[in-house]
Amino acid sequence: MSDSNITDFINLSTFILLGIPGLEEAHVWLSIPFCTMYIIAILGNFTILFIVKRELSLHVPMYYFLCMLAATDLVLSTSIMPKTLSIFWFNSREIGFNACFTQLFFLHCFTVVESGIFVAMALDRYVAICDPLRHSTILTNRMVAKIGLAVVLRGVMLVLPCPLLARQWPYCRTNIIAHSYCKNIAVVSLACADSRVSNYYCLSVILFVVSLDMFFITVSYIQILRAIFSLPTKDARLKTFGTCSTHLFAILAFYIPDVLSSIMHRLHDNVPQHVPILISNVHLVVPPMLHPIIYGVRAKEIRGRLLRSFMHKRN
Repeated sequence: MSDSNITDFINLSTFILLGIPGLEEAHVWLSIPFCTMYIIAILGNFTILFIVKRELSLHVPMYYFLCMLAATDLVLSTSIMPKTLSIFWFNSREIGFNACFTQLFFLHCFTVVESGIFVAMALDRYVAICDPLRHSTILTNRMVAKIGLAVVLRGVMLVLPCPLLARQWPYCRTNIIAHSYCKNIAVVSLACADSRVSNYYCLSVILFVVSLDMFFITVSYIQILRAIFSLPTKDARLKTFGTCSTHLFAILAFYIPDVLSSIMHRLHDNVPQHVPILISNVHLVVPPMLHPIIYGVRAKEIRGRLLRSFMHKRN
């Protein structure tokens, strides 16, 4: 590579996102399901926030955590989908240097935040089922606010070094990112310096967050299951387990695609390039779409409030 080209790339002001390499001809068709899921996610999560705000009976820890989840889902899906759809529809592939690292930060930060919210929701279910008489005294509004703040601060402190490290490397190979958004591993791979520090740190954060959070969630649900199986009647056991099944399904919908995507990005020699990129996009739009549906269908309070709103409009 000539010195002039190296200088150009070191002083680059934009990156070029390829979208989903290998599936360029299908971009327009791929945009249909992704746009549909994004619209459902936006409408569903705003509906959750609106209903919980308006319904005073829902001002309890479980629904406060649900609102945190809805807000996080809105940030996660909106951090990538508008740009991804502009690539699919208008071939608008350029993204500013600073905008790319800002997207990288919000994407990874709120992924960590969402994982922490699932731990908080597991804690809420644990206290509600295993120690119901003390639930209102343990999970006060003040405590819920502290948990929410701690979850956000953890995400910021753990993830902030990722864009700061990535931004310091010289980028002289190319400015083309083989992805539909600025994912850390895809951006750092373009650096012409030894960027293993970035890769090792961000991989360590993923492993630390997933393993720690899954440990706390698993411990919580082991205790919850023990409490459920000690209930005297089958109906009571089924009813109590039903309140937890929603949360378990949401956890699986969030963690499984995330883990698969991280594994496949590191096995890129054995996996077609478009597969992990598709899974990454699915991971950031499908759970935000599913969460309002899952919780809206399972939570009779939310379902009842929606039905009353529709009946009021029809009358």
